[in-house]
Amino acid sequence: MRKAIAAAMARSKREIPHYYLAETIPMGVALAWLQGVNAGRPITERILPAVLLLKAVAVSLRRTPELNGLYRDGEFAASAAVHAGVAISLRGGGLVAPALHDVGGKPLGQLMTELSDLVRRARAGSLRSSEMSDPTITVTNLGDQGVGSVFGVIYPPQVALVGFGRIAETAWAQDGWLRAMPVVTASLAADHRVSDGHRGALFLAELRDRLQEPQTLAESPP
Repeated sequence: MRKAIAAAMARSKREIPHYYLAETIPMGVALAWLQGVNAGRPITERILPAVLLLKAVAVSLRRTPELNGLYRDGEFAASAAVHAGVAISLRGGGLVAPALHDVGGKPLGQLMTELSDLVRRARAGSLRSSEMSDPTITVTNLGDQGVGSVFGVIYPPQVALVGFGRIAETAWAQDGWLRAMPVVTASLAADHRVSDGHRGALFLAELRDRLQEPQTLAESPP
């Protein structure tokens, strides 16, 4: 597995002109809203912040569709749906990133159920072939490892990867006030053949703004 991962990452670095951006996003509003949502749910059905972040990524990509799709034979094809490759570490070592399908079109509760099932089956070695071949963008969340930020390598033929570090409390200045605020660093690795720093910055700005209105991420679009 390590050889396969190394081969894919070496190809990525050879072929893809990466650029990297990062944004520190305040999470106070999102976490307070999520706490209220979870208060009415059984423990087994509570929604993790990671799922809210996944949904926010998918919805934000509507503004910059050139970050979601595949680059093959010298041409980019945007994907109509966001099939997020979720990076999952395996107990025996190694990493896989199977697809969570149509993330932007599903409510948070369904995404939580499907993500839990995907992680369980990935670690049991029972993923479907389509789940390994379908991702249109990868999302990696290393917050549970205690890192502040992650800058990933794009998995070809995808053209972007979004990373999240841990949600940590820090001093935050806003509207002339200084207070404690939980924040997360969101990073973007993207392919310069398809997009540029301006478009990548628009995506991260949209992601930041979406997480200030978490209620808009609650349900699938009409």
